[in-house]
Amino acid sequence: MKLKRLALTAALGASMTAPAMAQELLTGDTRLACEAILCLATGQQPSECTPSLRRYFSISYKKLSDTIKGRINFLELCPVANQTPEMAALVKAMGNGAGRCDATSLNRTLRNWGGSWDDGYIYVSNSMPSYCAAYTNHAYTDLSSIKPMYVGVPERGGYWVEPANYQQALAEYNARIAQEDAQRNWWGGN
Repeated sequence: MKLKRLALTAALGASMTAPAMAQELLTGDTRLACEAILCLATGQQPSECTPSLRRYFSISYKKLSDTIKGRINFLELCPVANQTPEMAALVKAMGNGAGRCDATSLNRTLRNWGGSWDDGYIYVSNSMPSYCAAYTNHAYTDLSSIKPMYVGVPERGGYWVEPANYQQALAEYNARIAQEDAQRNWWGGN
């Protein structure tokens, strides 16, 4: 993973290197876009990421599709954004996934209705959306430390949690399921 991140950093660094005569650095939104790409590619974001991420997440429109398009357009200001198919895919994956693939967002957007009309229930799907998989699993990202994990099964109230909370959430979930099963057996259920 470190080699992939090093390759991404080298590619972005090469784009930020000016001709030998001028030695100018990128400025404004172009610089922020390149920095945002680097910052969104890692789960461990240093404080230096704050300005670029603030700019990225400030792009918001009434329609989600316009917000995604605006964020992708912003990231494409970085000179290397479309230099290779891999970088173009990374920018698209970031625009679609960054800010939408955390546990809170997944629990909110993956709610579904199961069962019949009379005896139905709401559940949270355990299938990560394709846009999240494209972002979190991209070869140029290292998001394993922040990639949400699913606890339980959908039919029994499963849900997404951040990796740091997984063990505790799993223990609580298993305790709840054991209690529900014990109550069901006590009342004569199956």
